[in-house]
Amino acid sequence: MAEVRLSGLTKRFGDTLAVDEVSMNIPNGAFVTLLGPTGAGKTTILRLIAGLEQPDAGDVVIAGRSVVGDTPAQRNVAMVFQQYSLYPHMSVRENLAFPLRSPLLKTPADEIDRKVAEVAEVLRISHKLANKATNLSGGEMQRVSIGRALVRDPSIYLMDEPLSSLDAKLRSDLRIELKRIQESLGATLLYVTHDQIEAMTMATHVGVLDHGRLVQFGSPREIYENPVNLYVAGRLGQPRINVLPADLFAGAPSGAKTIGLRPEHIAQGEGKVSEVRRVEHLGDQTRLHLSLDGHSVVTLSDSHTALEPGDTLAIQPRNPLFFDASGARIS
Repeated sequence: MAEVRLSGLTKRFGDTLAVDEVSMNIPNGAFVTLLGPTGAGKTTILRLIAGLEQPDAGDVVIAGRSVVGDTPAQRNVAMVFQQYSLYPHMSVRENLAFPLRSPLLKTPADEIDRKVAEVAEVLRISHKLANKATNLSGGEMQRVSIGRALVRDPSIYLMDEPLSSLDAKLRSDLRIELKRIQESLGATLLYVTHDQIEAMTMATHVGVLDHGRLVQFGSPREIYENPVNLYVAGRLGQPRINVLPADLFAGAPSGAKTIGLRPEHIAQGEGKVSEVRRVEHLGDQTRLHLSLDGHSVVTLSDSHTALEPGDTLAIQPRNPLFFDASGARIS
């Protein structure tokens, strides 16, 4: 595994600036997620690192060496796509072995067998090695797809929303599995997603992208608790942060136009009176949908709350975030 460094990376497609001077260090052994909506530049950054696209400016350095002039095969990276990309006529064993049979690698047959067996054990699909790829479930096919990358021992694994096509339960299971695999291998991994839960639960570092720009880079907790602007604050958190006029409550600092309140950062029982509009019982917690001076507010309550629609509830901010007119954080 290796450290990967991006410096001023820029890529245009015609008049569209897809990646705008992105600089970022991906530490050796880190699990880094790139988070942002469709069109933010996430996949393009992966393709620039892999060599599938060439930058218009900037540099990609892997293990201390610039690879901008290298072909994809020379970069020693492994990429996992959203689609499974398996060979349907091959068995699971043959699919896993395929990358190792490249003439460039010249991997001995016994080494191929050893690596396939090791990866199958890690992915818990040893009992499926003889199956054709078409005889697998969606989750098993995605495991094989990930396994084809794992057998390579690359400098970095690049993963482009590999779990997005799976159902919620399977996606949750494979999130845990993928994090376990990354930690057990000590792998350097760059993972693209628009799913904030994936970003928060798997990553050691998160990069938030907006229209090709890297807006903030740090640990999931740092980005959640100290977003640099309103855009970043809105990318993480479920339910989403409440965005309200700063003058709705007393005590806003000078220049504040907007207050951001996480649902868990709203104290109940004193302050301004709101009306309960809807109550969502979710088992371990309850979400209260409130109306406060014509503004919608979502907060959390005890799972056994007796509040019902039409009731009133006094609330006040606790640990609020303030933003100026441009959306920049001011406190």
